[in-house]
Amino acid sequence: MERLLAVGLGGLGGTLCRYLLSGWVARRHGESFPAGTLVVNLTGCLLIGFLYHLLEERLLIDPILRTGILIGFLGAFTTFSSYGLQTFTLLRDGELLWSGAYVLASNLGGLVLVWIGYMLARALTVTS
Repeated sequence: MERLLAVGLGGLGGTLCRYLLSGWVARRHGESFPAGTLVVNLTGCLLIGFLYHLLEERLLIDPILRTGILIGFLGAFTTFSSYGLQTFTLLRDGELLWSGAYVLASNLGGLVLVWIGYMLARALTVTS
């Protein structure tokens, strides 16, 4: 029951952060390209790489808290279901170049940022 509560509370926080960040980016850059979702997904990838290293390999924290952060918060923060729908919509609307750019930036950028986050956390924990 504690784990379920941790995931639920983390999910609430992640959802609210996703909504606020994605909306802010969309208001600043328009909505013809899903920049808000892209920023959220790439930020989430950076955070999950960084926090995975810290919470799974360096800091021994309560597994329930770790689950609340990694699965609850970050699971709700990243928006790959929105990514799938927006990619589909771009393809459906004949925007082949935009859909290809979006898929490439999300996937390649996400993997690179997971690695960077992991390496940043690793470098910080080695020097401290």
